[in-house]
Amino acid sequence: MKLLVLTSLIWLVLPAQAQQSEMFGPYELHYSVVNTTFIEPKVAATYGITRGEKRAILNLAVREHLPDGGDEARSMLLEGRTWDLIQNQFLEFKEVREGPAIYYIADFKFINEEWRFFEVTFRPEGADRSYTFKLKHQLYIN
Repeated sequence: MKLLVLTSLIWLVLPAQAQQSEMFGPYELHYSVVNTTFIEPKVAATYGITRGEKRAILNLAVREHLPDGGDEARSMLLEGRTWDLIQNQFLEFKEVREGPAIYYIADFKFINEEWRFFEVTFRPEGADRSYTFKLKHQLYIN
């Protein structure tokens, strides 16, 4: 139940910008960047997320589009980093599973109104290669 609250917050908190996706071959990578102040304290504590006005999380999930028209969540190996003009940080991803859902979250610090750059290399379970995902996102203190 707590995970449902977390994923609901992550995927729905900013509908216009929070969830986006990008295709990499048969894999659809869903991603969102969310300020941690939008996450309830109990939920954040459950998943080891440090809340703060200058903290956010990157949330990733990958689904494989199957030949029969369906899709399926995939676990993945991943590593990444985020940076702005002043600071560079390697991302430490935590895997979160509930039923068929698989998510990866990494928290990081940011400077108000500064652009954050992200670069993540990921390899979905069963994939014959790795992919590189890049994102530029501006964050604000709430």
